Amino acid sequence: MHLIIDGYNLLHVTRSSASLNSFELQAERERLIDRLSAYRQRRTCDITVVFDGWQGGWATEEREKKKGIELIFSRLGEKADEVIKRLVRERGAGSVLITSDREVARYAERFSVSVIPSDQFRERMESVAFRSERGKDEDEKEETAGKGKGPSRRLSKKEKRSRAALKKL
Repeated sequence: MHLIIDGYNLLHVTRSSASLNSFELQAERERLIDRLSAYRQRRTCDITVVFDGWQGGWATEEREKKKGIELIFSRLGEKADEVIKRLVRERGAGSVLITSDREVARYAERFSVSVIPSDQFRERMESVAFRSERGKDEDEKEETAGKGKGPSRRLSKKEKRSRAALKKL
């Protein structure tokens, strides 16, 4: 499984980036990379994080690898959304997109790529980090909680893909 992450979207799920200066923003990016690296060690997946560089970036797209996480900074004048769309086209249905951007999510769904909202992924990432080895997995709790009496409801293909991707996370 390959995770494509909208970097600033995930980074600022809980607060706005407007109040951060460039040094604070760099520190926030480093903390996010540390958390993603710890997540990657517990779950076997490749992770690509895309950050915007369109307002103050380089003339060309910058790629680097840090702590096992592939980082992509979009080039000057190009938004991260365009890079994410390109990655979705290249990687296809075997990947999972982490974003809360509706336009990018709709685009990914056309390529049968599962989309997980940033806030849900952040919760999952934190629960994996703090879950004890003896504790019951959240997925097991969810499976047993939904079974009961009453009419069944068939899930859409989109919902099935989303639930399957969440289970893998």
